[in-house]
Amino acid sequence: MRTTPRVLVVSDLHLDREPGLTLARFLEFLEGPAREASALYILGDLFEYWIGDDARFPGAETLAAALARLPVPVTFQHGNRDFLLGPDYARRAGMTLAPELLRIEVDGGPALLMHGDSLCTADVDYQQFRTMVRAPAWQQAFLTRPLPERIAAAERLRAGSRDAGKMKASEIMDAHPDAIVDVLRTHGLSLLVHGHTHRPAIHHLQVDGRPCLRCVLPSWDELPGYLLLDDQGPRLLTLDGRPYPVGFSLAPPDPPAPASRAG
Repeated sequence: MRTTPRVLVVSDLHLDREPGLTLARFLEFLEGPAREASALYILGDLFEYWIGDDARFPGAETLAAALARLPVPVTFQHGNRDFLLGPDYARRAGMTLAPELLRIEVDGGPALLMHGDSLCTADVDYQQFRTMVRAPAWQQAFLTRPLPERIAAAERLRAGSRDAGKMKASEIMDAHPDAIVDVLRTHGLSLLVHGHTHRPAIHHLQVDGRPCLRCVLPSWDELPGYLLLDDQGPRLLTLDGRPYPVGFSLAPPDPPAPASRAG
């Protein structure tokens, strides 16, 4: 019988409105490795976009039912695509909504979890946009718009963001070294876990002479995988339990949000 706590962390599934291959793989993950875990953390961009808990897209409802059946606590952090996911859906899925920065205790010491988009400080345009759409007034105004209008806005932005991403240097959309050091220094921790950048790896770095680790999660629409935190230290794994090919990446992330700047 397993006694060591096994914490699993995923992000960037980018699930579509309708059930598809990625959802099928995640459902298998929930029936397999996740059931052996002590906790599951989802660090944002679970969905391609989120326009309100009232949308009730088929893929999201299928996932909610599966998560609610999981005999393991599930914690969700918002990403840059699904920051409008609210308490109604979280309740249906049996998830706990977490703050943007979350400290957890794991074997080997505490870890800091975050989606990771706030670390991409060189992308000034995105950070300004992020500040705008995270404002409660903006979100309330968007959520009161008719559902078809919200869907159309999200689809327009998704298409536009892909084009915008192609125009930016990949370094701009990656986590900035200074931002990484700042967050580890501010919280006094030695282990940072995040997603968003689609550049899975485990990085070793020094912060004020202290050895630290930064674990970057994979995107499931490229090569699905997850982070395992237990008494053997952090490990990136593929869905069949093999070591993840660290450094694997097909493309940089898009910088989307669930509605247009025009509002």
